[in-house]
Amino acid sequence: MTEKYKIYLSEDTKTRLINDAELFEFFRNDGTVNLNGFLKELIVNFFEQYRNDNEELLNNVLSELSSVKSLKAKDASILADKIIRTYINNSEPATGKSTVITLTVSGTSYSIIKIIENNLLKDNSLSGYMKDMFLSYLSIPRNKREEIIFKPTYEAINKAIAECKKMTFSSGSSKLKPAVEPYLIATSKEEQFSYLLCHSSQYNRDHTFRISRLKDVFITSETFERDKDTLERLTQKGLRSPHSAAPDIHAVVRMTERGKQMYKMIVKNRPQVTSIEGNKYVFDWPEQQLEDYFRRFGSEGVVVSPRSLKSKLRNYYSTALSAYEGK
Repeated sequence: MTEKYKIYLSEDTKTRLINDAELFEFFRNDGTVNLNGFLKELIVNFFEQYRNDNEELLNNVLSELSSVKSLKAKDASILADKIIRTYINNSEPATGKSTVITLTVSGTSYSIIKIIENNLLKDNSLSGYMKDMFLSYLSIPRNKREEIIFKPTYEAINKAIAECKKMTFSSGSSKLKPAVEPYLIATSKEEQFSYLLCHSSQYNRDHTFRISRLKDVFITSETFERDKDTLERLTQKGLRSPHSAAPDIHAVVRMTERGKQMYKMIVKNRPQVTSIEGNKYVFDWPEQQLEDYFRRFGSEGVVVSPRSLKSKLRNYYSTALSAYEGK
């Protein structure tokens, strides 16, 4: 069964939902953002949490109102519900343009909408209930929102970690399904994405995968013994740069005054400086991450060493210059 519903939101709320859909890579085949597909996942994975949180909050408010002797139980229940919807859940700006989205649901998301319609609306509309749910979702930190949208993946990884079982999956960058030993989940402070840090005993290599890009996650029956050294190594990697499992290199970058300011301002995937010697910044960080970061600096941050990193950036700028000169 498929059904369509109109949901009325502010332009700001719609924009924030679209931003999350894009950030978590919900796209149609033509490359446009698939907001409807994203919202269906949000409804399926967030409904129970939202419902339980609302019921707990309602009971707490109702308990306080019930202490007012002049207030009847029925009136207290109505007032408690109104307080939550008007002053707690509704965090939309008082002014601003409104918009409407057409939500097309089917399968599990359709069943949840029917549960809401038949049991939970009281004096609220379905559009109002869904708006409150979306606003509640958006009030949660981004890495926790990722955990909601990809709830089945997180649950499978946590189960595999707890039971020390190997797992397989495909990722956005590869169709291969490696059998890996999962150790921990870590969040990148700059990106606010979460990563699975794991180890492959077959190739004796550490790996890191962005959780939102994992597909077909499967927990095998094969167990592994958690190695203390591997756990310590991956834990340190998770604290510093969970988006890369590559080994660190020792690099020196010569900064101009402008470059120093850029280093302070550009925080996304910023490598941690080991030491500063005048205008030379020393890093012990994965080479690919250093290359990606300092591509934005141009002449304001020039790699002195190692030669491999210096050559990569020199070739990058040389290729760009040739393109701009029409060669």
